[in-house]
Amino acid sequence: MGEPDSQAELARQFEHVAQYDTTGKGPPVDQWDPPFTDDLELFINRNGRWFYQGREIERLALRRLFASIMRRESDGYYYLLTPHEKYRIQVEDVPFLAHSVEQEGEGDGRVLWLHTDVEDRFPIGDSHPLIVRTDDKRGEPQPYVMVRRGLQARIERSAFYHLTELAEERAINGATHVGVVSQGSFFSLGRIG
Repeated sequence: MGEPDSQAELARQFEHVAQYDTTGKGPPVDQWDPPFTDDLELFINRNGRWFYQGREIERLALRRLFASIMRRESDGYYYLLTPHEKYRIQVEDVPFLAHSVEQEGEGDGRVLWLHTDVEDRFPIGDSHPLIVRTDDKRGEPQPYVMVRRGLQARIERSAFYHLTELAEERAINGATHVGVVSQGSFFSLGRIG
């Protein structure tokens, strides 16, 4: 099958996949193992903007559809999958942005919920751990969170500031870390001593 010429054709090519979502949590992409089909001219830039054939995909519903069938594989590449097709796409950093934090509860029982640019909502915790890497160019901490299937969201600056407002200090292996507690686990935002 050739590459669709427009975003409308692209949507029609993949919209049938929604029928496989029987639980309301998205299609069972983890259970699919189709052969590689082709590269698709779909690109997600560092700012969370999605492009198809150089034109921005502005329809949230289309981005949500693609997000529901995306997987990152052990080769480091990102793919859109159907039960019978597998298309490689390009992602500059990570596919999603977490733009806001919602707090539920207090202390060790607190749950911190993140909201993404494709309307995912999930709690920071063992299933969705917070990971802080150092930005090579700026030397600044850059927080990410695991969303699903090897896919991460970069936590935007405003959400990161919100997390730092909720942060506390803890000693870990003789070093002092500042971090947040969610679902009973401590997630370091960085070492301070």
